[in-house]
Amino acid sequence: MKFSQYFSLIILSTILVSCSSDSEPSSEADKSETPPAVSPIPTETYFPPISRTDEWETITMESLGWNEDEVSNLYFFLEINNTDAFIILKDGRIVIEKYFGDFKSDDNHAWNSAGKNLTSMLTGIAQEENYLNITDPTSSYLGEGWSTMPIEQELNITIENQLTMTTGLDYTVDDIFCTDPECLTYLNDPSTFWYYHNGPYTLLDDVIANATETDFNAYFSEKIKEPIGMQGLFIKVGYNNVFFSTARSMARFGILNLNEGNWDGTSILSDQSYFNAMTNTSQNLNPAYGYLYWLNGKNTYRLPSSETEYTGSLIPNAPDDLYAGLGLNDQKLYMVPSLDLVVVRMGGASNEELLGPSSFDNELWELINIIIE
Repeated sequence: MKFSQYFSLIILSTILVSCSSDSEPSSEADKSETPPAVSPIPTETYFPPISRTDEWETITMESLGWNEDEVSNLYFFLEINNTDAFIILKDGRIVIEKYFGDFKSDDNHAWNSAGKNLTSMLTGIAQEENYLNITDPTSSYLGEGWSTMPIEQELNITIENQLTMTTGLDYTVDDIFCTDPECLTYLNDPSTFWYYHNGPYTLLDDVIANATETDFNAYFSEKIKEPIGMQGLFIKVGYNNVFFSTARSMARFGILNLNEGNWDGTSILSDQSYFNAMTNTSQNLNPAYGYLYWLNGKNTYRLPSSETEYTGSLIPNAPDDLYAGLGLNDQKLYMVPSLDLVVVRMGGASNEELLGPSSFDNELWELINIIIE
């Protein structure tokens, strides 16, 4: 099954509603369920309650000095580009929350490859708990024969290679999402070439599950989802393990990132060395890639489904310190430490079905800048 078909599987999200015991407000327009904006402008980070997912502080664009007159242009752009959900948080508080068409705030949506961020942080947690070390060979947790390579070549591939897209596995195979051994063959030595190869990434889920000797969803729920009040579920779709959740749950994960793995005093990921490596250039082959995180503000970048190196910043209109989860059909989770902003976009493809970054990123940030500057 091709990954481009996954978006059609959003109907699966209805089974996820039971993942959260609380329902969220139905839409931005339902003002009766939205808490009043706070004043004066708070500067400390706000963490929405874990027990009440419908409770979330807001703050007005007027109080922030943002240009509210330009919001209608942003909404028009989002609507004509097949957006379902859009959120902007400032210091954890909701400034903009908008749903389009029949999509509601308690509807679940596929993160697609934006969910790689979840797996990356969970890998760091597993390492912190001494279940694994990212310098370990992948074979230590998958066993010998997870590929069709000779064992000498197989042992050269590490968990870190999986996190950085530098396994050297053959990406010219018919299906780069395939995780069957016959799909996993040698092309380059590990750490010598960068290519966005999804199969080796997906196998990280089995690495974590085998290392922790627990179900992958259960470990994720215990370590990240429940402690920060997310809901949602990883669902096997073809070869891929796709996360489905509400837009607000994605926003919660964004807050966790901006606070470097800490949630309101509770340490979710305390290993700052890992966090910094995860959200900064992880290798010299693609400066715009960390541990499964996309990075802005670098001099060059590479894109999925391409061997080309491009000059310039990944998203020129966005702040240089932005890092992100970017998924098929323009699923976006942007985090900007310098501005204390989290931006979430869920929906259908804006134009082309691209696996991660797209022209939509730059166009969207042009409109955001007009509002916040």
